[in-house]
Amino acid sequence: MLVVTTHHVAMDAWSLDVLARDLRTAYAARTAGRAPDLPPPPVQYADYALWQREALGDPDDADGVIAAQLRYWRDALAGAPEELALPADRPRRTRSSFRGGLVPLTVEPDVHAALAEVARRGGGTMFMVAQAALAVLLSRTGAGTDVPLGTPIAGRSDTALAGVIGFFLNTLVLRTDVGGDPTFAELLARVREADLAAYAHQDVPFERLVEELNPARSLSRHPLFQVMLTLDNAPAANWELPGLHVRPLPAVPLPAKFDLAVTLAERRDGSGAPAGLTGGIEYAADLFDESTVRALSDRLVRVLEQVAADPDVRVGDVDVLSEDERRLVVDGWNDTSRPVPSDASLVELFEGQAARTPDAVAVVAEGVSWAYAELNARANGVARGLAGRGVGRESLVGVRMRRSAELVATLLGVLKAGAAYVPLDTSHPEERLASIAAEAGVSVVLTDDDVFEPVERNPEVTTSPGNLAYVMYTSGSSGVPKGVAVTHGSVAAFVLDTAWRDDVLESVLVQANHAFDASTYEIWAPLLHGGRLVVAPAGKGWRPRCGAG
Repeated sequence: MLVVTTHHVAMDAWSLDVLARDLRTAYAARTAGRAPDLPPPPVQYADYALWQREALGDPDDADGVIAAQLRYWRDALAGAPEELALPADRPRRTRSSFRGGLVPLTVEPDVHAALAEVARRGGGTMFMVAQAALAVLLSRTGAGTDVPLGTPIAGRSDTALAGVIGFFLNTLVLRTDVGGDPTFAELLARVREADLAAYAHQDVPFERLVEELNPARSLSRHPLFQVMLTLDNAPAANWELPGLHVRPLPAVPLPAKFDLAVTLAERRDGSGAPAGLTGGIEYAADLFDESTVRALSDRLVRVLEQVAADPDVRVGDVDVLSEDERRLVVDGWNDTSRPVPSDASLVELFEGQAARTPDAVAVVAEGVSWAYAELNARANGVARGLAGRGVGRESLVGVRMRRSAELVATLLGVLKAGAAYVPLDTSHPEERLASIAAEAGVSVVLTDDDVFEPVERNPEVTTSPGNLAYVMYTSGSSGVPKGVAVTHGSVAAFVLDTAWRDDVLESVLVQANHAFDASTYEIWAPLLHGGRLVVAPAGKGWRPRCGAG
């Protein structure tokens, strides 16, 4: 048995076919007991190399072939993205390991036939259809509307090279413009125009192009493009040899030279009719899991099926998700609600957290570090002091304080007293603050001069989700400031939503003024998740330009 293995980078389909033909001739001659008659091809590979050097000319000659082609490529690739944004599973490493994997890809014969008709009607080729479909997929999965793809080109434009074994392949960069939400037929026309221009300037060796364009180089990615597309439509080599059983070895993952390499092959039946596309996607294991690339393979097939059925479909209407994926995105990942106990106020939620993690750090400020138990005790002291001043349920307490650890304890203490706080910005004019206090009906105003002793026992004041937590006044840029009343339940529903991951809330910088609504997240989200508040010194945090938001 004869086993033949090849790789498209080392030997292209034409060389393979010539090799198979010569092997059959030699085998037949040996079987007949004579020397094989293998006439040399009209030209040798060395002849091609010399011709290429002479034909391209001196790059310093402005009128030479290579100079003109380089000018084309400079214009064609100007402003192209240096790195294509792909739906990778991991960040790019600083240096590629070249570990790779391979997943299969199959397109049914009826879809293949419809795609061939789309190509015919658009005056293009099956490769151009595949390129447009791949660009649609990548664009719809986050790559943007400027999609450069690499592709090998045979380099056998002269018929004299048909019988020569040798490496003639070059690599072209094909830039695909998916912008403006075109129909697929319109996109195919764009691809056809761009590809024909690229084919007319295919003689510049890729390594020379990289040298001339000098893109930002990295050991972690391929220059100028990171996704390769190959379509094999050359006739399969005939390996039938008398008395021998010849079989190809199955494809195996090769070192990953690109982030993704999509390879397709056209199959034909006995009459030459389309019999399906087969191939696969090689991927860089540094970036992708097999499951992710398998999903990309399925999505590419799905795109091909849709554009085959309706080439006038707009790019924005091409559905790249399966029903299961759509259900996951819409009903799964989008289900971010978290049930909030109907009988839980901010006070109860905080006290529950303090009981679970009494020794965890709750607040860090200049020279201050309080655990949850200490913050709870200090807030209890504020609540007792307010009760002594006649503050109770539904009272409104003005809080005119600088940003500090004491401010956090004061706001919490106001709620523990059953009251709601009205933030007063210390930088605002007295007239404005007096107007707010009068309009809100503030009974007590706390400042940085108020000092309360810690109390271990929680106050016996009941608050419900429907009670007010605070009343925050707008900037007043469009007239008289208006108070926005916010309940315990509204704040709890906001900060306990699953959108806030616990790891993100482990440590949160408190930099907003407490009279700005961003402070709601910065203070209450970490406190109700067991996180840490890091309070920026007063006067060094961000504040809205026109006051409270």
